[in-house]
Amino acid sequence: MFKLNRLSSAATLVMVSGCDVQVQDTTPAEFTANHDIGMYEVSATVTRGALVPQGSVFLFALGDNNQKVTLDSNADGSQFQGLYSARCREAFPLQFLAEWRLQGFEVRYKVVPAQPRRIRLLEPPLTRSARFESAGREPGGGWQGSVQYRFVTEPSVQISAAHLEPAGGSAADAAAVRPMAVASTFPLVAGCGDLAEIRLTSSAARARGTLVIDTDDPAVPHWQTTVEFSPP
Repeated sequence: MFKLNRLSSAATLVMVSGCDVQVQDTTPAEFTANHDIGMYEVSATVTRGALVPQGSVFLFALGDNNQKVTLDSNADGSQFQGLYSARCREAFPLQFLAEWRLQGFEVRYKVVPAQPRRIRLLEPPLTRSARFESAGREPGGGWQGSVQYRFVTEPSVQISAAHLEPAGGSAADAAAVRPMAVASTFPLVAGCGDLAEIRLTSSAARARGTLVIDTDDPAVPHWQTTVEFSPP
């Protein structure tokens, strides 16, 4: 009797596993944020039990705000992928809903993982360097230049301050930054995807230094941009 019970339990286990599907999330842990498109490829692999017919499995990506994305599969239904929409945020939640049909038209469902996985969106590098032409005679108020910044992982970012520093530690570097000044007023608020502009002036045709901005964006609380005025 004990042996029969063990055989019966084993057969039940095989039957249950044969009717199941396994979903493996293959989406990268992070993406560089892309505000222009705002779409990110999510993907997963699916393993079917022996009793699950080919072509009977459908997979969806689930997010917050009731987002549900139908994923496309390859020919044998083992790989799925699709595009998930996310803008002006530093991360998005991700789960997968699997739906499949067994013989006899029974429909089953599974959501994996049990808790949403957090996919990070990284702020793209801000402006690293900027050069401004200082042609002809000095205009009133000095030569003008501006550095533009775009933030895309927050609904809005405040640039609280900006200042100039020497590009290096030499006396020549200290002298080269003196003619420049920051002309913008602060705080300066940039909406998600908008261009924020920091204006600079120089009383000399040749000047260089490092512009340092302070923001309330936790991803880039400070940023340095090499700036230079020079004749064409």
